[in-house]
Amino acid sequence: MNFGPLRRLYHWTLGWASRPAGVWALFILAFAESSFFPIPPDVLLIALALGAPKKSWWFAGVCTVGSVLGGVAGYGIGMALEDFGRWLLGVVSNPETFAAVKQKFDENTFVAVALAGFTPIPYKVFTIAAGIFRVDFPTFVLASVLSRGARFYLEATLLHFWGDKAREFLEKRFEWITIGGAILLVGGFLAVKYLF
Repeated sequence: MNFGPLRRLYHWTLGWASRPAGVWALFILAFAESSFFPIPPDVLLIALALGAPKKSWWFAGVCTVGSVLGGVAGYGIGMALEDFGRWLLGVVSNPETFAAVKQKFDENTFVAVALAGFTPIPYKVFTIAAGIFRVDFPTFVLASVLSRGARFYLEATLLHFWGDKAREFLEKRFEWITIGGAILLVGGFLAVKYLF
């Protein structure tokens, strides 16, 4: 497999760390991923924080706000556009998964949303489903803020203190990390589709 184009994309993305447009791109990606887009914002957050480790907490804050607002939009899609929301969920899950997500909400809404917000499980499935099932909105928002914030600030903190070492590690093992990231992304979708 030729990783040359991905490596060039990685270096191009690092250059966005010093541009105001990089922060806006991060916000938009975080927003979109929480409601409909498949690529997690961690990819851009990590690249930006590697490019400017001192700004990593700022990037994490932007990512958290964008992600939570996107989650609220996903909730709105599920609540106001239920048929569209069900169709969208059908693209990444199956009816059994949908029923299992409902059961998770019934057991503990906060834990269900927080688990999806912090782990590689696609958060968008839970945001749209939360709107469809009309889960308690304040609980949904609180769980989203805490879990998304914890995830992004953890990444940012690691990069703030070990940014140069992390960058060196990443650049030496770029191919393996790319493969691992792809496995995590696909694994998250498969977990939603088959394990719930």
